[in-house]
Amino acid sequence: MSEQQFSVTVRVRGYETDVQGHLNQSVYLQYAEHARWELFLAAGITQGDLAKAGIGPVVLETTIRYLRELRAGDEVTIGCAILWSGGKTFRVEQTITRTDGVVAAEVTGVGGILDLLERRLVPDPRERVHALATDPARLGF
Repeated sequence: MSEQQFSVTVRVRGYETDVQGHLNQSVYLQYAEHARWELFLAAGITQGDLAKAGIGPVVLETTIRYLRELRAGDEVTIGCAILWSGGKTFRVEQTITRTDGVVAAEVTGVGGILDLLERRLVPDPRERVHALATDPARLGF
């Protein structure tokens, strides 16, 4: 995976685990989503900014590779990198790492920026996001 541009730390809560005591599979997606929104905030873009601009990020594909267990009380860092390709879509690479340095999961995905009125992907998501960011370097620009 690429070098992560941004990271956020969370502690696994007991109610997020399953009957085996492992972090529930759906929570990995929530952690990844949380990190992506925190990345946008760090770059100076709020959900309100996106709505005002008439656009919104969409997830088109997600793959989770589970590597090690996570249990209640574990503290993890969720890294996030956006890889802009120049087309209508971009890749998102995320790594969920325990504090002991062990990678617990890798989350990769394909995203786009949706025009909220036309309900179609914008032709150049990089340009639209860059225009809103106060700290575009955070987003890999």
